[in-house]
Amino acid sequence: MGMTDPIADLLTRIRNGAHARKEQVDVPWSTIKTRVVEVLTAEGFLKEHSIVEQQGRRLLRVWLKYDSQSKPVISGLRRVSKPSLRIYVGAKEIPAVRRGLGVNVLSTPAGILTDREARKRNLGGEILCSVW
Repeated sequence: MGMTDPIADLLTRIRNGAHARKEQVDVPWSTIKTRVVEVLTAEGFLKEHSIVEQQGRRLLRVWLKYDSQSKPVISGLRRVSKPSLRIYVGAKEIPAVRRGLGVNVLSTPAGILTDREARKRNLGGEILCSVW
């Protein structure tokens, strides 16, 4: 049986890996997960990522980032739009996360973007998750 919410699974694996002080976590690969991880890496929440082949299946390997005191850079992750309740916003209605200290990750017609980039391009979309 397939997974009902793969993005929530990705966020949970990142959250659990960071709390357990893991160096990296492996997630089943998909295009949308790769795009979300690329955005989080570009924003400085994750160190890096790569796609690896293991037993004939592709995995997305994500390296977690820690500060100088070995605390995770990601202090919180929250899935906003769920399969049971989608949350769509216009470009002018995108909420701030922790007064600008975090980011919302949106699925827009131009692809997966951060809230800042979506506002700059005047694009709305589905809020996938919030990270701070």
